[in-house]
Amino acid sequence: MTISCDVAVLGGGTGGYVAAIRAAQLGKEVVIIEADKLGGTCLHRGCIPSKSLLRSAEVYAEIKESESYGIETAGAALKFPKVQARKEAIVDQLHQGVQYLMRKNKIQVVHGKGRVIGPSIFSPKSGAVAVELADGEMETVVPTHLIIATGSRPRVLPGLEPDGIHILTSDEALQMEELPKSIIIVGGGVIGVEWASMLNDFGVEVTVVEAAGQLLPAEDEEVARELQKSFSRRGIKIITGAQLQTETYEAADHQVQIDVRVGDKTERLQADKLLVSIGRQANVENIGLENTDVRVERGFIAVNKHYQTGESHIYAIGDVIGGLQLAHAASHEGIAAVNHLAGEEVHPGDADLIPRCVYTRPEVASVGITEKEARSRGFEVKVGKFPFQAIGKALVQGSKEGFVKVVADPKTNDILGVQMIGAHATDLISEAALAQFLNATPWEIGQMVHPHPTLSEILGEAMLAVDGKSIGM
Repeated sequence: MTISCDVAVLGGGTGGYVAAIRAAQLGKEVVIIEADKLGGTCLHRGCIPSKSLLRSAEVYAEIKESESYGIETAGAALKFPKVQARKEAIVDQLHQGVQYLMRKNKIQVVHGKGRVIGPSIFSPKSGAVAVELADGEMETVVPTHLIIATGSRPRVLPGLEPDGIHILTSDEALQMEELPKSIIIVGGGVIGVEWASMLNDFGVEVTVVEAAGQLLPAEDEEVARELQKSFSRRGIKIITGAQLQTETYEAADHQVQIDVRVGDKTERLQADKLLVSIGRQANVENIGLENTDVRVERGFIAVNKHYQTGESHIYAIGDVIGGLQLAHAASHEGIAAVNHLAGEEVHPGDADLIPRCVYTRPEVASVGITEKEARSRGFEVKVGKFPFQAIGKALVQGSKEGFVKVVADPKTNDILGVQMIGAHATDLISEAALAQFLNATPWEIGQMVHPHPTLSEILGEAMLAVDGKSIGM
């Protein structure tokens, strides 16, 4: 069977289904090809399930600390199967929502494994997709434009391949039926520190091993130090600048052992499980790219500023093109790609304007570039910094850890970046992102009236601090 359409999207994750909806809004006939469930990694194996677990962990931690608020909660107990059931219910509800959006926008969904094919009897140019359905039958989707949005998967460390028992990636960890007593987390990036924070709040003994000199290697050094101090106070063991000796790995019964070297010292670590969280790799294999002029560079599909590949009618978006592997980045790329192929006004993505969020306790969020990155790009900088402990609402909430840091250019007064660590940082960062998008100055944001008492006051104070004019300190 052959299906002709204006736009086909290979991959029904966040970027893919958002692109499909945008194309449908522009009057295009759209087909999504998805081998698994609509929603992709973010909905089923990433953002949503992990944040559901993190929220349960946060509530549990608050209950354990509730006496400091004058509330006694003797007898509170963690029921992990119920935590997992809540997570699944949230995922199911959102999955139904995505399916509804497909029906509402009259988007045809073809469930099966798709491979891009070259010129054939179906089309004189490459870009048609042969789809193997679950029953073994084949369908061919022939679009005018193709958008590749096949996403990514956890990167595997040679010698520590996941077995689902002793060695896990985030995929297997999300399916745990019971919590381990202890765990070694290899990788202190976003995924690693989120799991460390969550599992520690659930009562698991956590050790984080990171090769770089700090947690969150891509983030501000001061923020990373503050997060490490917070983790250490909670009993999380952090080993940075570490070389993992994978050849020493052993697993027996319910224990794993592995050596870690820092400088000239070697330490043997032991735990119930080992979680590998060293990033994600693009799904570029077995999707037929060899039948096209689409190039793969350093493991990712190469695209231009409009997300076109080596063949102008084939686009690629999301994790499969690298860059910021974030669901909201993929959505923006999908909309931009569709607008371009439809001849609409296009706002290409700028990585410096995309917020980055880490859902640890305390939360971390940033937009733009760090002070170190600004200096490496040749900027002179001026910096404003303001602590949460000087904000009344933070004290009321019992969340006084952290600060907001603003990096600006003294010559132009442009905001170069904003970094936050503290309560609700992932919600507060949007104001900073809007300020950069609108090219606002620190003075303008500082003059904006922020309601009191709110956590948002900290952003106004940090902006005023850039020129030494903060009020609260």
